[in-house]
Amino acid sequence: MIAYVTVGANDIARAERFYSAFLPALGYRLEKYHGDLSYTLPNQAAALPDFYVKSPYDGCPASAGNGVMVAFEANNQEQVRTLHAAALDAGGADEGQPGFRDSYGPRFYVGYLRDPQGNKIALFSSNPDEPGRDG
Repeated sequence: MIAYVTVGANDIARAERFYSAFLPALGYRLEKYHGDLSYTLPNQAAALPDFYVKSPYDGCPASAGNGVMVAFEANNQEQVRTLHAAALDAGGADEGQPGFRDSYGPRFYVGYLRDPQGNKIALFSSNPDEPGRDG
């Protein structure tokens, strides 16, 4: 079971602006600890991972990993679109507008972003109560 996910950031203020544009809408609460950011899910029934944004411990510059991505599940397709737009307005870069992808299942609706540090982020919904790619 994954307990937490951490991404590095060289500019914590820019990272806070970006992640705070959408993570609170997904239920995450921001806690600051020694200048770093901890987004936690309070009082959750299932053990879901926390998300941390930190300056690298070794003091070297943070860098985005090639092939590394963190995905956050939204409630529905509209929330994916809304949060994708909010993250762009908060300094993110578009890596793929929200929509269905031929290479994924017919209900997997996803939008991709890069945070200000270059980390790849996905916002997705697989809500079975919404129309799928083929309907």
